[in-house]
Order: sequence, then C-alpha cells, then structure tokens
Amino acid sequence: MNATLEPADHLLYSADEDDLRATVRAFLADAATATSILARIETDEPYDGHAWSTLAHEIGLAGLPITEEAGGAGAPRREVAVVAEEIGRTVAPLPYLGTVFATASLLGAPHRPDTLDLLAAIADGSTLTTLAVPLTASPTGDVPTTVQADGLELTGTIDSIADLMPAQAVIVPARAADGTVGLYLVDADADGVRIESVTSLDLTRPIATLRLHSAPATLLAHGHDAEAALRHALSVGAAILAAEQVGIAAYCLDSTVEYVKTRYQFGRPIGSYQAVKHRLADLHVHLGQARAAARYAASCVADVDRDAPIAVSVAQAFCSRTAVQAAEEAIQLHGGIGFTWEHPAHLYLKRAKADQLALGSVEAHHAALATLLDLPA
Repeated sequence: MNATLEPADHLLYSADEDDLRATVRAFLADAATATSILARIETDEPYDGHAWSTLAHEIGLAGLPITEEAGGAGAPRREVAVVAEEIGRTVAPLPYLGTVFATASLLGAPHRPDTLDLLAAIADGSTLTTLAVPLTASPTGDVPTTVQADGLELTGTIDSIADLMPAQAVIVPARAADGTVGLYLVDADADGVRIESVTSLDLTRPIATLRLHSAPATLLAHGHDAEAALRHALSVGAAILAAEQVGIAAYCLDSTVEYVKTRYQFGRPIGSYQAVKHRLADLHVHLGQARAAARYAASCVADVDRDAPIAVSVAQAFCSRTAVQAAEEAIQLHGGIGFTWEHPAHLYLKRAKADQLALGSVEAHHAALATLLDLPA
C-alpha cells in the first residue's frame, strides 16, 4: 500500500521567523559581544539588565507566546524557539529560559485574574518572573515539589533554579497537607524569602537556591491543573532549550569554519587538510539533524501535538550531544587560542555542558523514549 507523506513545510522557517531572527541577531551583535560577556561574568552582576529590558519591552520578546488578551503577541512557540537559537549563538547572560518556564506554566494553568495580570506584567517587561524548579528537573520525571504549603504560606527549599537572581516574582510549586500540588506566586522581596547564589559551571546562566519560611503566596492553580501546568512548562522549556543548543552548535561550527580558513600550518590553511574537513563535515550533518529535531519539538509543543513527549525527548537527547560536540571541536580546532580564557570558546563549552544536564540527561530521555515507544529492554 502506498503511503502519502504529509508535507513538512511547517518545519521550515517562515518569513516572520526570519525577520525576527534578523532583528534579534542584529541587536545581540552590538549588545552581547564576546568581550562584554567575558567582562560581565567576572562581576557580581552577570545579567545584562539593559539588554534584557530592550529585548523584553521594546522588541517584545517576553510577550511572544502570551495571548493578545493578556497583552502579548500570541505568537507560536516556534518563534520563541527562534529567539532561543539566537541567544544560544551568543550565550548572552539573559533570563530568557526562566521567562519561558514562567510563561508556559501560566499559559498552561486556568486563566484567573491573578494569572492574566502576571502575564500582562511579563509581556510588557515590567515583572521578571521565573519558575522555581531545579534546572535538572525532567519533563518525564516526577513532579518536582520540595516546598510545603500551609494555607497561603510556603516553607521549603528549592535548589538550582535558573534565572532566579534577577527575578521579581517567582512561581513556586508546593504540596499542601492533603497531598495536592499547587502553583503559587511569591514576591521575591517578601518576608520569609531568601535567594542564595550557587556557583555554576555556566557563568552566563547563574543558578540559585530559593529558601522559603512561612513566605506569603498567592494561589494560581491547584490539583490536576497545577500538575498539568507544571509538566507543560517543563516540556516547553525542554523544547526551547533544544533550540538554544542548536544555536550553540551553529555558532561553534560557523566560527570554526572561518578560523580554519585563516590559520596556516606548513604553508597552507588548516581547513584544507582532509582530517579537518571530515570533522567539520560530520558536525555539519549533525547540526542539520539537530535543527530538524529541535524544530519538530517546537512545532509539537506549539500545536499541542500528541507526539510532543517523544519529540521533546528526541530533541533533548540529540541536540545536547551535538552542542557539546560542536563546542569541543571549536576549542580543539582553534588551537592554542581556543584554550585561553580570553577567547569565548570556553563559554560555549560550559553552556553546552550545563545544558546537557538541564531538563533531563541524555540517559533519562533515552529511558523515557523506551517507555513512550514501548521498546524492548
């Protein structure tokens, strides 16, 4: 029987996405240079607040997936993924992933007045928000809750939260005495809230610990609604992270190709040697595969496709390894300069390695795929 394949045109970049990419890339080319990032991570303020304000408010990136009803653009998650690719190309210290987490959790929860107000504040860039889950939490694992709710007061500790340091509001999953899970909104400056910085491998995406002691909170969702919103946020976050990993790999490949054209050894560019060509050709193939996987994952979460869990796990397992491979090749093929602190190559390797551990390891996603696809042991 002949099978008719569905066209995959929706996985190609649209004209709107190309325009968005060009806008973000042009801005980051000036605002997030390698020199400025290297200087910033040596300070106590690694985040670039001015750049984020411009991207979030003036360009409108924070409100891309937020509905027009709540003051956003109502754009599909494929556009959110395009932005993540460009941020990955620069490893800019911007709280984009935390914003993606928070927005996805709110959009996945019932639309109450408090939820809509917070979405509007995120969309206009006035309130930076993140979701208080460990960065290592997997969308295929148990619901990550280590905080207890006593009415509208929260007590507990959550480690390794991305983009917590600059956040003004935090969405916290907590478990009530009856065992039900709720999503609560906590003011980062409220009494009973303490945020502690944690030393991270990736200095361009700091992580922090949230300690709560009878901290006042507002309930946003509870029970099945809260658990569904939390899993939705982790799934969306994993798909967007895969796009970021594609951006990391793309920059590493492009910069390395340019370098091997100009670095001479024995009177000829090292890029003319067959061994170097083969390594870069292999990486080019892997990058194309990674981009396809990441685009499909973003498309699935955008369309709430039933294949989303499979697509996300495939993308995360493959894209994370591709990003690490590309960063390692960049350092090695840049020669001695690639091993120095003055060169940005180490920033890409650290971001790639940190991303590889985020939102489920490769092994965790392989195990999830075995269950989802009913593969034999």
